[in-house]
Amino acid sequence: MSSSENPTVTERGSKDDKHEDGDKKEGGGFLEKVKDFIHDIGEKIEEAVGFGKPTADVSGIHIPHISLHRADLVVDVLIKNPNPVPIPLVDIDYLIDSDGRKLVSGLIPDAGTIHAHGEETVKIPVSLVFDDIKSTYKDIQPGSIIPYLVRVVLLVDVPIIGRIKIPLQKAGEIPVPYKPDVDVEKIKFHHFSFEETTATLHIKLENKNDFDLGLNMLEYEMWLGDDSIASAELTQSAKIEKQGITRMQIPFSFRPKDFGSAVWDMIRGRGTGYTIKGKIDVDTPFGNMKLPISKEGGTTRIKKDEDDDDDDN
Repeated sequence: MSSSENPTVTERGSKDDKHEDGDKKEGGGFLEKVKDFIHDIGEKIEEAVGFGKPTADVSGIHIPHISLHRADLVVDVLIKNPNPVPIPLVDIDYLIDSDGRKLVSGLIPDAGTIHAHGEETVKIPVSLVFDDIKSTYKDIQPGSIIPYLVRVVLLVDVPIIGRIKIPLQKAGEIPVPYKPDVDVEKIKFHHFSFEETTATLHIKLENKNDFDLGLNMLEYEMWLGDDSIASAELTQSAKIEKQGITRMQIPFSFRPKDFGSAVWDMIRGRGTGYTIKGKIDVDTPFGNMKLPISKEGGTTRIKKDEDDDDDDN
């Protein structure tokens, strides 16, 4: 049988052939290393599949302070990180608009870090300045309630995945407060003497807002001409309905002999000019407010106990 008929044939080659075989073996080792490296990369890619995008939600909007001049809002954003490593919150971009009109916007850089497999509530403080809003948009009237939309974009840096943006939004309403009108309708005397006179102020408060006011406290001071005749801080509960009127009766006493001609003009039955200033503490659907009350240049009159009170209402 010839050698060609042998199923396993080993040829004896030259030195060059042996060197070629060695190179093949070395080449095979390099390829194995490349395969191992690719395998390791594959495992890392498989691990990377375990990384996920964080989730976020506007969990609440609070109004810790509101006055005639501005409203301070705090937007709570709850962020959840499903990944095994902390992720940095690179930027927070926010915008508040009303019917498509910008009220305020801003950018908060380097907003913190969200812990691995954790969640954080990030608070975004925002201030709305009512004078700026009313001067920019003439149709926004004091006393009105306007809709708003908070838009937030979070920029987070997730390993493997890279930087991603998470857009959020939440709608709500905010008032543009208007101070109540105050008027002294009359002063009713009960007892008169030069040493001490007792009387009652009949005050009218008019709520020009599109929301109810729950009165908790009234602080005031009243002048007849240049003479301060009464001041007090009263804790009194009353509801002043939206676009409504409430009347209050406030007892006080004073010494006529200590005052000037304006008080005597009033006592003689003549109308006299008055000024009243103060503030009220009220509860509203949007939180507690302290609103100023004032009227200058008003004219009031006196009534006696025996006078008819048909005009009280």
